[in-house]
Amino acid sequence: MASATAHPDHRLISSEDVEGTEVYGIGDDKVGEIDHLIIDKLSGRVIYAVMSFGGFLGLGHSHYPVPWAALKYDTSLSGFRTGITEQQLRDAPEFSDDSWTDRNWETVTHRHYGVTPYWDASMHR
Repeated sequence: MASATAHPDHRLISSEDVEGTEVYGIGDDKVGEIDHLIIDKLSGRVIYAVMSFGGFLGLGHSHYPVPWAALKYDTSLSGFRTGITEQQLRDAPEFSDDSWTDRNWETVTHRHYGVTPYWDASMHR
């Protein structure tokens, strides 16, 4: 698990400290960890966390891009919490290297995980 190099009570964290941070599902069960982040170059916002689910609920070790909004940091766990289910991962929109430039894929992915798309202006008021 990653350990923060900055002060743990600060709201900001280095991306290298996020990589490797554990992700917990319902019931405080570890379901995987963050492999890397996808950042919007223009706004600087984190948009996706590519997660590594090593054998989560019978799935082989796989990487899934999930919207950053599907994760919430939980200080009591020193990790991220998500409500993502095994079925959501199994049914996730197919990903390819071209998906990052496909707004349709992004729309379907955000809808699939039940989070507001990052480009929705009403979300950032």
